[in-house]
Amino acid sequence: MSKPDWTQAFRLEATELLETLEGALLDLCERPDDRDLVDSAFRALHTIKGSGAMFGFERVAAFTHEFETAFDKVRKGEISPTRELITVALSAKDYIRSLIESPDGTDAIIGDAILDDLRKFVAPAEPHEASAVPPPSAPPVAAAAAAESGAAAVGWRLHLEFESHILRNGSNPLNFLDDLSKLGPCFAVALTDEIPLLDALDPEECYLKWDVTLHSDCSREVIDDIFMFVIDEMVLSVTPLAQSELPAADQHPTTAPDVNVSTAPAATAPSRSPASHSPPSISSPSEPRRDEQKRGDDRATATVRVQARRLDEMMDRVGELVIAQARLSQLAATSSDPSVKLIAEEIERLAGSLRDTTMGARMVPIGSVFGRFRRLVHDLSLELSKPVDLVTSGEDTELDKTMIECLADPLVHLIRNAIDHGIEATAARVAAGKTEKGRIELHAVHSGAQVLVTVRDNGAGLNTARIRAKAEEQGLIAPGAELPDADIHQFMFHPGFSTAQTISALSGRGVGMDVVKRTIETMRGSIDLSTRPGEGTTVTLRLPLTLAIIEGLLIRVGEARYIIPLSAVEECVELTAEDQRARGRHFLNIRGDLVPYLMLRDILQSTVSPDTYQKTIIVSTGETRVGLVADQIIGNHQTVIKSLSKLHSDVTIFSGATILGDGTAALILDVAQLVGLAQAHADKHHLNEAA
Repeated sequence: MSKPDWTQAFRLEATELLETLEGALLDLCERPDDRDLVDSAFRALHTIKGSGAMFGFERVAAFTHEFETAFDKVRKGEISPTRELITVALSAKDYIRSLIESPDGTDAIIGDAILDDLRKFVAPAEPHEASAVPPPSAPPVAAAAAAESGAAAVGWRLHLEFESHILRNGSNPLNFLDDLSKLGPCFAVALTDEIPLLDALDPEECYLKWDVTLHSDCSREVIDDIFMFVIDEMVLSVTPLAQSELPAADQHPTTAPDVNVSTAPAATAPSRSPASHSPPSISSPSEPRRDEQKRGDDRATATVRVQARRLDEMMDRVGELVIAQARLSQLAATSSDPSVKLIAEEIERLAGSLRDTTMGARMVPIGSVFGRFRRLVHDLSLELSKPVDLVTSGEDTELDKTMIECLADPLVHLIRNAIDHGIEATAARVAAGKTEKGRIELHAVHSGAQVLVTVRDNGAGLNTARIRAKAEEQGLIAPGAELPDADIHQFMFHPGFSTAQTISALSGRGVGMDVVKRTIETMRGSIDLSTRPGEGTTVTLRLPLTLAIIEGLLIRVGEARYIIPLSAVEECVELTAEDQRARGRHFLNIRGDLVPYLMLRDILQSTVSPDTYQKTIIVSTGETRVGLVADQIIGNHQTVIKSLSKLHSDVTIFSGATILGDGTAALILDVAQLVGLAQAHADKHHLNEAA
């Protein structure tokens, strides 16, 4: 049995913590007074520091400690989280990620420069802080104030009992006491009554317990954060201090430092008897039962990390099972034995259930990719001096993990293009009567067997005249040719096309939007684009739920069989003799709408005589409808998609292949490419009629 890779486990945990940290920092830009966000960021830093030290990432722990020290002043309210501070903090977060992912390739000079920038923000508070710290001979500030005013005490009494094996796990109880001392003046008493004689003493066992009096106005959650890594290996009792326990000025040791760890017999330890007037402990006998119930509830929603490779392998096996089940169903259909048909139906039901379960396990909320763009918008907003808000919705919409991975780059290009070209400069927005801040919306929603991902901005909209002039300049259209605006806007997706006046680090070279279109079409999706001058532009990506197994419509053209993705099929009609006598115009009249159609036998170069009654499958991508004429519609088919080899990369009308129940292969038609081909034929027909 292979040993677990703890280093990789730390990297996975750190990735999630860094995402939490980045999200909290970005939210602080909008809500700087939100204490929950500050605490969330601080907890993430504290956890990364502790885990880094535990797993040997010393540079991560050291840098994060400095980062945490600076951010602690924000947590204490001594400095405010300004946008400038957040920008430096985000750079520090990026540096921590580099230290984790590539420790040998990360230059320490970069980290030193970031820490210097952080110190510039916290430096003004240091003189004030130094003056607030009393000399060693003075009582704690909180204690003195309470003693003089008679107010209630501010502080906590803690009892710490670690499990005996705590030292073997690399944890040092004194480090936790040191962390407590950073919260405020504290007095710790070590309880030694369980220390055995020297002959029976094991140096790797922990026999000490501690009673700690902490004078601090910190919350209980802050104390819990210190012990978060060992909370399952200790008993922690925390109670508020009573006023009688607050030392007066003349009772405080004149030479005692802020932290005093003493060793005393159990008899000299502060009393913890039931007769004590201290408030009851926060932990109670009923807590274990509540914890048991909570753990039972958590099991229902517990998650397990699984390597993506194993999910891919499972999907491959399910795909093979679906193919085998299709063959079994075909054999059962020709058998006269009812028991064989019964078994085939049962296997079909189980295979379908297993397919749905496996595909569900591969589904990932699209919010996991949406979260990445908050930082992108933040950085571009600063770089271009355009204040922009990012608003997301539909984060719970699920897509196959492979689709999520492919979707990230197209969305990056669309958002960059929206901020650089779509959103106007602040002065122009104000002059147009708009708000100073631009707005980009990311929205996802299920629509049948598709997911629609929308990127919308409230900028100036597309400049149709400029796009047309650029297209004429590049020879894409003839000067003066009549084209609808929607067709002119599609030139944006042409390779090398850009309307930018100058080349910058963000745009101007004409690469980006063509990558978006190519990637989306590779995913068997389509792009809809709409714009309103002065109000903004909306780009909608239509994507299938998965790239592994789809429902398809099995058709026959000549002697060959093909698959059309069922999600693209609207309806099926018969090709009438009147339609075939339309003198080559290739248009169908579907309830008053003219729909162009393609003869698949001509495109696929079938030499077999056509059937007498041919069928037309009406498919659509976005708002465009096209008819595909086939000889026969066989029926629905669960399609396990197999990629084509590199030798067939230039065959654009096919997106893959599948294995049928009889063991033969069937090619999967690429609807987007066929629709584009039909549109080209329709445009050619219009030009011929105009001539």
